[in-house]
Amino acid sequence: MRILFSLSAAFLLIIGSAFTIIYNQNWQIANNHQIKFSTHKAEGNFKTFSGELVFNESNLAASSFNVQIEVASINTGNALKNNHAKSAKWFDAKKYPYIKFVSTAISKSATGFEAKGDLEMHGVKKQISIPFNFSNNSFKGKFEVNRKDYGIVGVGDVGNTVALDITVPVTKK
Repeated sequence: MRILFSLSAAFLLIIGSAFTIIYNQNWQIANNHQIKFSTHKAEGNFKTFSGELVFNESNLAASSFNVQIEVASINTGNALKNNHAKSAKWFDAKKYPYIKFVSTAISKSATGFEAKGDLEMHGVKKQISIPFNFSNNSFKGKFEVNRKDYGIVGVGDVGNTVALDITVPVTKK
């Protein structure tokens, strides 16, 4: 009887583990990701992006994103602008070194998917929705944020609305 119970328990453990592997897909972020930003007077990208991506179209309830951008990796193509953007007048990279997004829900949408969650930037956390698509092992999304909503007031006329265009190629872990 003990042998039968042990075999049954082992079988259930193996089946449960296989189910978890099938339905919880962990993804590794590839080095050729692109985190582009633009306003009417400034544009560039962030070079350093990392985090945990769990995504399976068949099990969105178990999917989640917990990612961050290193503020100091900003690249506008101009060293003076880069230093200005990192300064206390803008992002204040020393005090707020990361822009973070942690999903609270991922769902299907009419055009692909939507990740709802908390975007934290410059010490301010706000709930946002990020529309995205997933195909050919790549996440792609476009959305806008108002920099002033996050306390980034800056100096100069670069526009309040920042458009983000994100492409994140991934491989299975």
